Amino acid sequence: MPDHQTIGFIGAGNMATALIKGLLASGVADSTGLVAADKDEKALRRIGRDFGVRTCSCNTQAVSDSSVVVLAVKPQHVRGVLEEIREEMIPRRLLISIAAGIPVKTIQNIVGSRIPVIRVMPNTPALVQQGVSALAAGESCTSDHMDVAKRIFGAVGETVEVKEDLMDAVTALSGSGPGYIFRIMECMAAAGVRVGLPEETAYRLVVQSFLGAAYLAKTSDDSLEELRRKVTSPGGTTAAGLAVFDEKGLEDIITGAVRAAWTRSRDLAKE
Repeated sequence: MPDHQTIGFIGAGNMATALIKGLLASGVADSTGLVAADKDEKALRRIGRDFGVRTCSCNTQAVSDSSVVVLAVKPQHVRGVLEEIREEMIPRRLLISIAAGIPVKTIQNIVGSRIPVIRVMPNTPALVQQGVSALAAGESCTSDHMDVAKRIFGAVGETVEVKEDLMDAVTALSGSGPGYIFRIMECMAAAGVRVGLPEETAYRLVVQSFLGAAYLAKTSDDSLEELRRKVTSPGGTTAAGLAVFDEKGLEDIITGAVRAAWTRSRDLAKE
């Protein structure tokens, strides 16, 4: 980040903590260029102690000290916080929101249409700097604004830029995706126990299998389909297992889950 830019976090919860950790670890920012505000004094003490960043209980103070403001509060608190800080929001300040389901238009209706706003959907692996974040720019944003946001969220994983009307799809796929994967992992570990493995051994086998498969998919030039084919010998054990997936309609189950999450995301945006 340029030396003159300070990033202010409104909210000091898990995602703000992940971003601060990533920014410091990657060297994108140093502790003097970060400030966090929260009404929770305990959260402020923790984040100040762990990372050495400035903290304050006043949201407007954090905004006035920052050139980039990251809105990291729960969706139900967004309107109140925006009304509190809107007098401090000026066009030279970039506002980044990670509040799920809150459209850019809703934010700009409160802080003003001239304020550059970027909406971001990160996911929970950002907590270990292995997340993926989708970014959607508002009309007042420039490419420079997007570059700044990509550097911030690139500190906790990968970034993709999408149109805002695809954010519900992003939420359904990558936002909720870790939850789907954890559930599948639960089922696989439990199945391992049922065929005789000790619980801890089954857990370790499943976790490392997912980790290794994901890394192989990320680093290989092969498609996911081709990777599956390469590990599936005709008449072998993997083929037998995959046949059950096909028999039970796994693709329909996954598609149904993503569509249900997509529908719920769209409904939440209207509430």
